[in-house]
Amino acid sequence: MINLNKSSKTLKLGFFSKRSFSSSSILFNKKFQLSEPFNYEQDVKYSLEDPINFWDDVASKYVHWNKRYDKVYSGDEANPEWFKGGILNACYNAVDVHAKDPVTKNRIALIHETPSKDNTNTLTYGELWDEVCTFSRGLQNLGVEKGDRVVIYMPMVNQAIIAMLACARLGATHSVVFGGFASPQLAQRIEHSKPKVVISCSFGIEGHKVNHYSPLLEKALELSSHKPNHVIVYNRTDIIPDTPSPKVPGSIDWYELTKGISPLRDYALVDSTHPLYILYTSGTTGMPKGVVRDTGGYTVALNYAMRNCYGLKPGDTFFAGSDIGWVVGHTLSVYGPLYTGLTSIIFEGKPTIPDAGVYWKLIEKHRVNALFSAPTAIRAIHRDDADGKIASKYDLSSLQSTWLGGERLDISTFNFLSNATKKPILDNYWQTESGWPMITNPSVQIPIKPNSTGKPVPGYNYAILNSNNERLGTDETGEVCIKLPVPPGFTNTLYLNHEGYKKSYLDSYPGYLRTGDSCFVDKNGYYHIISRVDDIINVSGHRLSTGSIEEILVKHPKIVECAVIGVNDEIKGEVPFGLIVLKPQYKDSCLEVEKELIKEIRETIGPVATFKKVMAVNRLPKTRSGKILRNILRKMYNKEEYVVPPTIEDMAVLDEVDKEFEKYKLEEIEHKKHKKH
Repeated sequence: MINLNKSSKTLKLGFFSKRSFSSSSILFNKKFQLSEPFNYEQDVKYSLEDPINFWDDVASKYVHWNKRYDKVYSGDEANPEWFKGGILNACYNAVDVHAKDPVTKNRIALIHETPSKDNTNTLTYGELWDEVCTFSRGLQNLGVEKGDRVVIYMPMVNQAIIAMLACARLGATHSVVFGGFASPQLAQRIEHSKPKVVISCSFGIEGHKVNHYSPLLEKALELSSHKPNHVIVYNRTDIIPDTPSPKVPGSIDWYELTKGISPLRDYALVDSTHPLYILYTSGTTGMPKGVVRDTGGYTVALNYAMRNCYGLKPGDTFFAGSDIGWVVGHTLSVYGPLYTGLTSIIFEGKPTIPDAGVYWKLIEKHRVNALFSAPTAIRAIHRDDADGKIASKYDLSSLQSTWLGGERLDISTFNFLSNATKKPILDNYWQTESGWPMITNPSVQIPIKPNSTGKPVPGYNYAILNSNNERLGTDETGEVCIKLPVPPGFTNTLYLNHEGYKKSYLDSYPGYLRTGDSCFVDKNGYYHIISRVDDIINVSGHRLSTGSIEEILVKHPKIVECAVIGVNDEIKGEVPFGLIVLKPQYKDSCLEVEKELIKEIRETIGPVATFKKVMAVNRLPKTRSGKILRNILRKMYNKEEYVVPPTIEDMAVLDEVDKEFEKYKLEEIEHKKHKKH
């Protein structure tokens, strides 16, 4: 738990000996050292056998400390404290170090792109420093100080990143709320975090559509019993909408706040364990969980990950197609690239608007070196460019690697990207809770194995466990768990709910943190993340992973994407039910595809996994981050109550699928009647 005044405790369990470790007492008799250049096998061995010295080396190599930490690690399993006593500032590490260097101050830091409006805005590190320091002064003049919370509700514009960094500069904890959330979800987060200031924007662009933020913010402020002291609105001038955005009553204009004031070059000195940000995970019921990220551990781990997991170096250009309202946006659009001295693409748009070549166009235009995307975005591109003709029009020679995350990477998407880019395609697995990669192919140093997530990132120690807390062997599926203590950067509490953190993550497997994801490790040490552990169905007493069935479906050449759910059955308890989205040219082939899939599943898994039905639909319901809402599909079919999450991308999809469900059920009734007669 983040607690600046808590005294150090002795360690009880884990792979460390039972004591805390000072940074001055562990430098002798070192058996290992950090690899230079990066060597995966060397670093992973170092991190497992001597984690304290490993993280001490990383922290010393990459991070600017205003005061060096007293202890690399202290605390206990439920309350780990990394780099206790260390003093630093995240904004300084992200911006000042580059802006003050004459070699790098004119390097482009941020490139904001709105492709549907043909709009581009850039900031060098020097310009970003000026903007951040000026806005920091504006916030300071409004009374924002170390320890305050600030809610940021903005689209993907450079000013959103400026707001985040200004908070970090002042030692205020920012909480970014996804711009696609409606008023009730925003109000919920304002209510829980109790910010001193809310920062928003007049409007954002989603595809061709203009989304006005002001009415949503005004309604949220009405719904929340907590009223912030101030509301700041960035009124955009880079794009002029057909309908002007209404003004939020009592709000302060961004430009008026910063006009004529001097930049704040000073910055707050914060403890390593000081909360940098709170990021609320989406929940379907009740209050969302506020994941807390500390400053020191995150800065250390992320510096290591950007350079050695993604293989990036200062001056490279990185394009992560994710919103800053999610953890990928925080890590791979903001802090990760800036800590490393990269150029970051801030993408305000959709992957197929104005056409399926938008990603490739930006890669060519800005000579992007690495791309990060959710598989769902690539599937949308694949759907509109099945043979890759659009992709082939662009010069992608600058691209060194493409990274996929957020959901399972299917073989069809893998093959499409491989053919389109002719460069390595890498899966990687992490969570909001981790804040940085957990399993991947670090710097492409292990052979690429399609359908595998990769191998553990240095710093993580895993076990695959069953419900009896027993370690499983090769090819045995269980829950992937992290040996405690969790590494730097990994959340170690929930905002105002540490007991909830322990219950959700620590109580199930003593000595381990549960991830909630099922996985197996093959004979070559590759990890295969399958699904959430609750994506398990029980067919006549046989436990089957819907994820493993989906892996078979999505390999079919006529299928774009799919979902498998468990539906109630009078005889077997549950049976698999498949929903598939066919490629446009195969829309009339559902019955043929269904027969082929049933045959393949019987041969690959066995008759127990045979489908009740394979149904073709036009679209699958998803969250805005691309995750398919399987649980809602299951409850919808079974006529159970469900709550639509605020993150849903398009409510209309639920009605479309529900009509198909009802149509199928009527056909099934008629079929049974016919059989009786």
